[in-house]
Amino acid sequence: MNPVIHFEMPAIDRARVSDFYSKTFGWFTKTLGNEMGGYVVVGTTESDEKGTPLKPGAINGGFYQRTDDPLSHAPSVVISVEDLNEYMKKVTAGGGKIIGEPMDIPGVGKFISFIDTEGNRVSMLQPFA
Repeated sequence: MNPVIHFEMPAIDRARVSDFYSKTFGWFTKTLGNEMGGYVVVGTTESDEKGTPLKPGAINGGFYQRTDDPLSHAPSVVISVEDLNEYMKKVTAGGGKIIGEPMDIPGVGKFISFIDTEGNRVSMLQPFA
C-alpha cells in the first residue's frame, strides 16, 4: 500500500491560519521563502530532523495559498509512492488527470498533483532516498 504521508489545506491568509492552528492545537508552523511560494510547513506531532513523524500513523502537513482556482479551495492529501513516473501513468490509466509537471522539493522528494475520478485534487510524493 501507499500511505498518506502529508496533508495540505488552503489559506487566504497564511499568517492568520498559522496563528490559529499554533494557538488552538499547538502545531508548529514554518513559512518557507518565495522560491517555495510562501508554503507553510506544519508539524502536528514530534518528528525527526527530516520532519518524519516519530509516532506511527501520524502525519504532518502544510498550508498553501488559496487562489481563484476552485481546485485550490479544498484540503488535499499527499500519497507516498516509490516511483513517481510509474504512478503518474497509473493515475492516467485509472481515469485521473496529472496537473503540471513534477517538481523537486529540496531535501524532501519529487512531487506532483493530480485530479482523481471524482474531481478531488490529490498529490503524490516520491521521497528522496
